[in-house]
This record gives sequence, structure tokens and C-alpha cells, in this order.
Amino acid sequence: MNGTPNTTSEGSSRNRPIDRIPVRVVVFSGKGGVGKTTVAVNLAYALVGRAVRVGLLDADITGPNVPLMTGIAEAPRTDGEHLLPHERAGLKVVSLASMLPPDAAVIWRGPMRSKALEQLLDETEWGALDVLIVDLPPGTGDEVLTITQRLAPQLAIVVTTPQEVALLDARRAIGFARKLEIPAVAIVENMSGLVCPHCGGAIELFGAGGGKRESARQGIEFLGSIPIDPTTREGGDSGCPIVLAEPDGTVSETFERMALRIEEMITRVMSA
Repeated sequence: MNGTPNTTSEGSSRNRPIDRIPVRVVVFSGKGGVGKTTVAVNLAYALVGRAVRVGLLDADITGPNVPLMTGIAEAPRTDGEHLLPHERAGLKVVSLASMLPPDAAVIWRGPMRSKALEQLLDETEWGALDVLIVDLPPGTGDEVLTITQRLAPQLAIVVTTPQEVALLDARRAIGFARKLEIPAVAIVENMSGLVCPHCGGAIELFGAGGGKRESARQGIEFLGSIPIDPTTREGGDSGCPIVLAEPDGTVSETFERMALRIEEMITRVMSA
């Protein structure tokens, strides 16, 4: 997964540490509550399992949940000039949550949130990475625009649930990614049915297949469907994501297949 970063002239002249990362991926959701961070964290670990050097930036300023889901509780470290990521099970992680008191509300206006994101991008020394995954805030507001423009990602992953109200917002996120000319866009359908623990039958709480149909309608990649699984939720709450907790489980295998497809998409984009 090698290539030359697509940087702006400003970024090149400033020689930001992030400009040395060849592949950058943003994870969108048109609305909150679709499991975007769960998907971002588990995809990151699935790529780590494929011997990819991965960093994960938690860019959801007002709702930063990546530290909880990765089991990070330590204060941030610096080398005197740059912020240094935490590392868990081979994944490098940076989040504003590590710099705030527990349960602190981030009551900042849009420009201040955007400035904080710019500082995280410009002042983090990631070291040698193959891929940086950025867990964006939900929606298409100021922070999302700021970080996406400065990051110049090669791939956008839009997380949705199957029902139409979520797909409506996913379409907006897809349109946003296209307006910013992100080279590749893909959909993940989360919460795609629940397997009954008693009879083994599928319960379609939010419907099924909406993400796949939307990907066909939009002409973009469909990475796959992730079922509702209590173990996935428990792993996120305890700081041990499902990909690490049950690497041979059905949900983990789904994330691993997605990781493979992500690598294939990135290879196509970088060779184009």
C-alpha cells in the first residue's frame, strides 16, 4: 500500500508529519447513532491484523469515543514539539478525549472545534504509517469540511443503517464526498439484522439490504453488512473491540473481509 500523498501546496510547504502518511481514509456518517466509531475502530484493527501500519484519529470533537473503545485512559504524551499517539495492540490512536477531564463537555463554537482539529492534524507525530483512518463527526458541518479538505483522503467510507431515514442522510454524506472529489467512496451497512439467540432466525429490526441497494444506485463500492451483536457492543464498552476479543467470530470475519476490500480499493486508487 505504497504511494505518494495527495497534499496541498500549503501542506507540502509546511512539511506536516501527516503529509508523510501515504494513504488517508475518512469514515463518514450522515447522522449519529449508526455505529460509525465502532466500524472505524474495528476496521482499523482488522487492517492491523493484515500487517498494515495504521493510525486512528478521533476527530469527533464533541463526542470522542475512540479512547473508550480502545481501552485508552492515559494522558497524552509529547516530544516537546509534537503530540505522540497512544498505541494499543499495534494501533496508534489520537483523540481529544485524552486531553480532557472525564465527562467534560466540549462547549466550543464551530471555528474553535475546527482549529482544534487542525492542530491535531498538524502537530501529531505519527511515525511510520501505511494508513491513517479518521473517525469524523456525524453530518457534513464545519469540522468535517475542515478536516477533509486538509487531509485530502483517497477513500471515504460512509456508515449507514438499513432504514430509509438513515440512508437519506448517507446520500448527503456521499454527495459531500463527491463534491470534495475524494477519489473512492464506499458504504458499510451496520446493524443489519439481529440473530435470535433462541431460534437462530434473523430479526430485521431496521430492515435489511438498504446499504447494498444504495451502493448500486450510487455506483459505489459496498463493503458489507454488519449484524447487531451484543458482543460487539460489550467489546466497545470494555475497550476490547470485537476484532480483538473474538478474532474467529462471524462479525470479526466480516470486518476482515472489509479490510481486504479496502486494501484493494486503495491499491486501485493509488495506481490510477
